[in-house]
Amino acid sequence: MSEQPPIASAQAPAGQPTLADGEWHRMHPLTPLFKGGLALIVVGGLVFANLRDRLIAWVVDLFEPDAHDDYNGGDAVDWVVANNLALVVLLGVLALVVVLVGIFWVVWRFQQFRITGDHVEVRKGIVFRSHRRAPLDRVQGVNLTRPFPARLIGLAKLEVVGAGNDANVELEYLATARAESVRADILRLASGARAARQAAASGTPMPAGAPGSVRAQLSGVVGDGVNGLIAGVDLADVAPESVVKIPAGRLIGSQLISSVLWLGFFGVIFLLAMGGVLFGAIVDDAPVDGIVGLGVGLGVGIPLIITTVGITWARISTSLRYAIAPTPDGVRITYGLLTTVTETLPPGRIFAVEVSQSLLWRPFGWWTIKINRMSGKSASQQQSGNAQQFNVVLPVGKRADVERVLALILPDAPASDIPLVWEHGILGPAADDPYRTMPARAWWRRPLSWKRHGYAVTDFGVLLRRGTVWRKLAVFPLARMQGVSLAQGPIDRAQRVSGAQVHSVQGPITGVLSGLERADALHLLDEVSRAAVRAAALDQSHRWGEHATPAPSADAASPEPAFVAPPVPPLAVPPVQAPVPPAAQPVSPVPPVQAPMPPMQPPLPPVPPVPPVQPPAQPGAGEAR
Repeated sequence: MSEQPPIASAQAPAGQPTLADGEWHRMHPLTPLFKGGLALIVVGGLVFANLRDRLIAWVVDLFEPDAHDDYNGGDAVDWVVANNLALVVLLGVLALVVVLVGIFWVVWRFQQFRITGDHVEVRKGIVFRSHRRAPLDRVQGVNLTRPFPARLIGLAKLEVVGAGNDANVELEYLATARAESVRADILRLASGARAARQAAASGTPMPAGAPGSVRAQLSGVVGDGVNGLIAGVDLADVAPESVVKIPAGRLIGSQLISSVLWLGFFGVIFLLAMGGVLFGAIVDDAPVDGIVGLGVGLGVGIPLIITTVGITWARISTSLRYAIAPTPDGVRITYGLLTTVTETLPPGRIFAVEVSQSLLWRPFGWWTIKINRMSGKSASQQQSGNAQQFNVVLPVGKRADVERVLALILPDAPASDIPLVWEHGILGPAADDPYRTMPARAWWRRPLSWKRHGYAVTDFGVLLRRGTVWRKLAVFPLARMQGVSLAQGPIDRAQRVSGAQVHSVQGPITGVLSGLERADALHLLDEVSRAAVRAAALDQSHRWGEHATPAPSADAASPEPAFVAPPVPPLAVPPVQAPVPPAAQPVSPVPPVQAPMPPMQPPLPPVPPVPPVQPPAQPGAGEAR
């Protein structure tokens, strides 16, 4: 594997060290302790507690073979003290500690990382070696996690989220200050090499890294950890007025209300179990004794109650101390009570947004926001609760909170789409509904929500409105859409309707629509196919640092986000080979775009004109463009 030279673009001014120098650096010296060392110590302690007599006798035999003949049972520790063998046992323990420290030191020496102008790399292993590399232009986000034990002594884990399956690169563990410095370096380089060169040339100070010596890294980390435990969220570099926070009472109340669903679900399981016991007793003509029935009820009910409490507490603890704020490198989300997680989502890394509200939250006016993003995890890892938490950007909030969060994660959405989101979308349908919905003849597919079930297409994205018991509105930005498909079964053809699906990356938001009019389904396919080409050509979010403009200072009287999305200049759409209808050519020619397209979203091929629909022909399944 070829070595890459150090990058001059990431060099910081004198006195401001940076780790983005293309050189290999080691993790924190305590990394082996938190990557299996604690478990090894705990297991060793359990083994010693159960085999204490034999282990002490074995150590004594090594140094004093004749002394063991006097041991005739009883407590081994008292026998060691009585025979003045404590020093021998302590030497054995010291030797074991030296061996463990030596093993940890060797493991630490073989764990290294480096940041070049193009990649973040990690290599580790002694016998079985691994080398992982994440291209900077495919970085989907940077997560900084502080597990509670590591947080106590000021350590953090950095996870660079890639664009593929199981593509994440983890840097565990670093001192918290050093991890924040590395995070800033990665995001600065991922934003565009031109921006990094300009920052270095202008003398902009870079975040200082931690001292390089082992002693310097070990000293003071406990104090930093305790200070961080008290200080809370990682929002020191954003304006206080731009931070969206959730009151603890609202968060706890919302999760307690949601736990009613789990209580109902487990209550049904409990009733079925008890009903089965009673039914068996009746069939066998053997009445259930009161003590036996109580035992069965407790045996079934107590685990269900513990599970409900555990699920509710897990949701509360992971959402407490939530905050979201804009930064020059994207949206920063921080949450967690004991283990804190700080996510940084660069611009253009959100593929779908969904605002939803359950029936139980409706009297309080609470909403939640989820997103689809590339997590870089495998399919099995994405099913875990911790992985799904990364798709929640607002656990619970009022309308004002929802509007502010939507403005942060969709900064390019035009103001003209706001009525489509609220009055006609989330709260709709209203008068003069612009959404194309299901016809009345297909009501049986969505008996409660067929009047809401539909879509609308704008120059920015596709909006899907669904649900009545659970109100949902999903927004799929056209620049990051993966495709659209139509499908018709025999029943659909008989009713002259069609199903549709807007495709996105894997996540909690699905783009499935059913029972649309044939003409509406074809309109969705045609409009999205044309508009997606233009939106992808105008998108510049993959190298946001090359086009960013300085953010205005935050005004306390007007709490607007401190980060202003880079304005999109009027750019020319790349020439299309096939003729395009006149309505899709309102852009005046300007010099071509210099920024490359996002690697995870290659430009769509030229779209040929859609032929007019012939009334006699029956529609088949539309393929994704």
